[in-house]
Amino acid sequence: MSLLVVGLSHRSAPVSVLERASLSTDARAKLLHDTLAAEPAGEGAVLATCNRIELYADVDKFHAGVAELSTLLAQHSGVGLEELTPYLYVHYEDRAVHHLFSVACGLDSMVVGEGQILGQIKDALALGQDLHTAGRLLNDLFQQALRVGKRAHSETGIDRAGQSLVTFGLQQLAEGADVDAWAKGKRALVIGAGSMSSLAAATLARAGVAEIVVANRTAARAERLVEILTEPGSTGVAARAVEMVAVGDELARADVVVSCTGATGLVLTGEAVETAMQGRETPLFLLDLAMPRDIDAAAHRMPGVRLVDIESLAEASADAPMAGDVDQVRTIVSDEVAAFGAAQRAAHITPTVVALRAMAAEVVAGEVARLEGRLPGLDDKQRAEITQTVRRVVDKLLHAPTVRVKQLAGEPGGAGYADALRTLFDLDPETVASVSRADRNDGDVKNRGRV
Repeated sequence: MSLLVVGLSHRSAPVSVLERASLSTDARAKLLHDTLAAEPAGEGAVLATCNRIELYADVDKFHAGVAELSTLLAQHSGVGLEELTPYLYVHYEDRAVHHLFSVACGLDSMVVGEGQILGQIKDALALGQDLHTAGRLLNDLFQQALRVGKRAHSETGIDRAGQSLVTFGLQQLAEGADVDAWAKGKRALVIGAGSMSSLAAATLARAGVAEIVVANRTAARAERLVEILTEPGSTGVAARAVEMVAVGDELARADVVVSCTGATGLVLTGEAVETAMQGRETPLFLLDLAMPRDIDAAAHRMPGVRLVDIESLAEASADAPMAGDVDQVRTIVSDEVAAFGAAQRAAHITPTVVALRAMAAEVVAGEVARLEGRLPGLDDKQRAEITQTVRRVVDKLLHAPTVRVKQLAGEPGGAGYADALRTLFDLDPETVASVSRADRNDGDVKNRGRV
């Protein structure tokens, strides 16, 4: 089995295609279920953010895997395969590992170096674990990606190059002005109470807005976010929660609106924005971080309205400067990819080594039993000494080759050593497979809850 990723992102597809291809949580679960039902795939995980959709799988055939995963993405995204195919990218084995590690470090983000992607990778792994679609390979891969991303942020200055989409979006709204000075005293409306909306609310609070109103379909989540914003020792901003039906009224009072919901249709129509602007003398700033979009693109053309959405952020980020630390992060990624590959190759040979030692133990047991039949007069002490001696001889004979084969297996092309070992010692393939299954199942149990 080998790692394969098929996906599309802001680097490969226009935002209009990404918007149509976005996946709800239910759609991701169905996609994973169908991925495992497909013949070429043994494991699956979906990484879906506002600017990327990627399907990871452990496949036994490359071409069949690419075809199947591409078809599944098209079916579940609602974008026809012929239309979607030109925007898809494919990474296989080490290149797939390199891609995910780069994503985890923020090197492939719309805003280079942003750290939010780590939470999204964590969510992708958690979904795969909950649905039991992430086995040993994807558990190892995604957990290592999280560690690599954290290492990049702790050992380099990539954070200086990167920022969250929220911060970048507010900078675009402020049009070059200092965000804190621009935001000070403004009234903000945050639509949604998920991770992105919560980050937006916290960022606005720190920037010095006078008031934050939170609207969400689930009132309890909106109220919880308000509690966090107003708890003692926090920013001290005034905040309150409202029902979604009150958004129209709050829109007329707000200076800044940030919207990021999971809605499949528009949350703020052009008509709603136009109504809010009637009789208004101050500008209205709108930041739409949702995919698909929450705010009607028609707002771009309305006098007194400045709308920044994912599409305009993608255009602006193309001109953003790269930090010198990016090269250092790339070195970290390359080193970690090599280490991950070596560890996976070494783990691949372990079932063969275990099966070899099990076969040797059977040979020792058989020879000791045969000896007892030929020399029935042996006492317990003599029998134990002979048995121990035979075991020591076998262990010494196997020690050097098994240690060496594990070392060699960690090198590129090392998978062939496991095949050679099985052939030379005529190991039963089913015995090796049973050890591998037991090891994989044990690993899945250990990996549960380790996100």
